[in-house]
Amino acid sequence: MNITVNITDGPLSAATDNFSCNDAGALIIFEGCVRPSEKDQPISALEYEAYEPMASEMLRKIGKEMILKHGLLAMDVQHSKGTVGAGEVSFRLRIAAAHRKEGIAAMQEFIDWMKKDVPIWKKPVYA
Repeated sequence: MNITVNITDGPLSAATDNFSCNDAGALIIFEGCVRPSEKDQPISALEYEAYEPMASEMLRKIGKEMILKHGLLAMDVQHSKGTVGAGEVSFRLRIAAAHRKEGIAAMQEFIDWMKKDVPIWKKPVYA
């Protein structure tokens, strides 16, 4: 199964590697950015904390489930830990799929499952 998972310090930089798959008809890319407010209060950043071994394992497990369920070709998951400023990227999910419909469905399911079960927490840093 072609899945990569990375949890890294600070904001995610622009993806510069060539994530593609020769058989893909769709490359789905989602980036989660830190909003400038949390519960109607201005923030300067989010502090992410992760129980890293378990978080990595669970992200990989969810990815494998999505690959099997939706027949995906590849998946790349990146999540930040530590401080990520407002406007910066804290999460990236890239999916290679034969067709867009399966890729988009997998993206939505993956994110919902991750937010529910993966031990990564965020705390706002108020401006």
